[in-house]
Amino acid sequence: MFLLATSVHAQLGFCGGNSGDPIFTEDFGSGTTDGPALPAGTTTYNFTTGTPSDGDYTISSTTNYFDWLSLQDHTPGDSNGKAFIVNASFTAGEFYQRQVTGLCENTTYEFSSWLINLQPAGSCEGNSIPVNVRFQIWDETDTNLLAQGDTGSIPGTGTIQWNQYALVFKTEPAQTSVILKMRNNSNGGCGNDLAIDDILFRSCGDNVTVATAANEARSVVCEDQGGVSKTLTATPDSSVFNSHAYQWQQSTDQQTWVDITGENSAILNTPSVTTTTYFRTKITEDIINVNNDLCNVVSDVFDITVVPIPPAPSTNGNVEICEGDLGLLSVNTPSAYSVNWYDAPTGGNLILSDNQNLETGISGTYYAEANSVETDCASTTRTAVTLTVYPLPIVPDDSIAFLCEDSFITIDAEVENTTYQWSTGETSQMINVTEAGEYEVVVTNINGCSAVRTITVDQIDLPIIDKIVSDGPSIVVTTSNHGNFEYSLDGISFQPNNVFEAVEGGFYTIYVQDNTDCGVVMQAFYHLVIQKFFTPNGDTVNDLFEPDGLEVFNTVTISIFDRYGKLLKFGNTNSTSWDGTFKGERLPEDDYWYLIDADSVQFKGHFSLKR
Repeated sequence: MFLLATSVHAQLGFCGGNSGDPIFTEDFGSGTTDGPALPAGTTTYNFTTGTPSDGDYTISSTTNYFDWLSLQDHTPGDSNGKAFIVNASFTAGEFYQRQVTGLCENTTYEFSSWLINLQPAGSCEGNSIPVNVRFQIWDETDTNLLAQGDTGSIPGTGTIQWNQYALVFKTEPAQTSVILKMRNNSNGGCGNDLAIDDILFRSCGDNVTVATAANEARSVVCEDQGGVSKTLTATPDSSVFNSHAYQWQQSTDQQTWVDITGENSAILNTPSVTTTTYFRTKITEDIINVNNDLCNVVSDVFDITVVPIPPAPSTNGNVEICEGDLGLLSVNTPSAYSVNWYDAPTGGNLILSDNQNLETGISGTYYAEANSVETDCASTTRTAVTLTVYPLPIVPDDSIAFLCEDSFITIDAEVENTTYQWSTGETSQMINVTEAGEYEVVVTNINGCSAVRTITVDQIDLPIIDKIVSDGPSIVVTTSNHGNFEYSLDGISFQPNNVFEAVEGGFYTIYVQDNTDCGVVMQAFYHLVIQKFFTPNGDTVNDLFEPDGLEVFNTVTISIFDRYGKLLKFGNTNSTSWDGTFKGERLPEDDYWYLIDADSVQFKGHFSLKR
């Protein structure tokens, strides 16, 4: 099977199997000076050290000519690497040939080369001539064409992406050299400007896999397993070779390979290895050519990677946290190793795998073990990391305190032998506050663990007496604010009811206080008992309208009117009652009005006469 450059160029293709080491390379050198010119007979084009015109070529580390793409050569790692730069002749034809010697007869080879169109997209007013190269392999007599293939048209794209093209051929009996030729399929002019680099020849053979009976393509073991050996089988796909000869090799760096004496079959029992070792086999159709690197190919590489036992992780230290927090235990180990956490120095239970950090809030000692990321190869010891969890200070529940208006209160964290940080900025156990609100205190113990207590301070306002009124024989006290108020007529005995019933008329001092003993307010009040009605029916019960309490005044006058304002009664200090008559006549049931002037105080209102 060949990998094709593109589907329309089926004659070009890569070796579908394994290849040998390169037997011929041409990278055209490096340096900032153009040249040297190719050997005589290599090309009919003219060599120049300046800008190549049509039919010219140069060997240069720059492609910065005309409006061409400016790019580096293809060879990896080159400094000022050079490439073969061609400005195609006006006439299509051959522009490069060279002989490749030292080949083996009856052997399949792969020729390859990297190529790029130097014209940017849209050049030559969109009419740029595309690059189109034919690769040919001729026998050494230059009479027998062994293989050829065309790249097809490669338009200018404006990218600096080199593309590789390959051609597979087979030498004939007694043939040990070939002639490589490159031809332009297009005429020169505006376009058809190209660069070529890294021409390579190498043998091509079967695709040869190497695996164990378990179909392992590689093996990774821990060095504590001691000497390791594997039984390997090379399996060619017979896509190129009709028969197979082998020579197994081993290497410690994949650069220098050493033949393993006597190992010339498809199966290899590897030597016992204690360090990483690589194995492959050279393979040809004929045993005579197996050690000729111009003729053989090499299989896939099977590596036995011996992983060293990792050192135990290094700790970042023990961790201390407070109850309720999470502690982050951490260790360090090179990136080639993972970390597993256990609950015991040996054996025990796996807590967390493949993580250098362990987050937990449970106190105890945890053990970190390093392990290879490639295979089970653990450190011989585990690193202990201890998490200490300190308790929080025990604080009382949040509480409510009461502050008397225009006073202060002392609030207490109620925790001793700690430090304190109040929301007010104070740092003592107890503080005085003069305003209502929420006060937080952060209590911190000697281990640096903190708890918060909140004390809500509510202000108790002094009562504000709104009004005091007489309601018949009752005194009713109304406040303009609310609270758990108590009321008293003597300042000694207090009641929760704001109504004093059956009180004789007279002067009184009204006392109002909050039941939390936050202070008392007082107000003088004259209680005049005015009947709401009287019944002058001669039964001696409530027969007279007679206000109670006027005796405390020096001068009293009383006037009684009907609803029309007619004066029915006028009396003074010695005559303040009324029997419900006018000029000896009994008046009907109705509402009547009074006006009382007592010293400098005036009282007025109405009452009912009922028969």
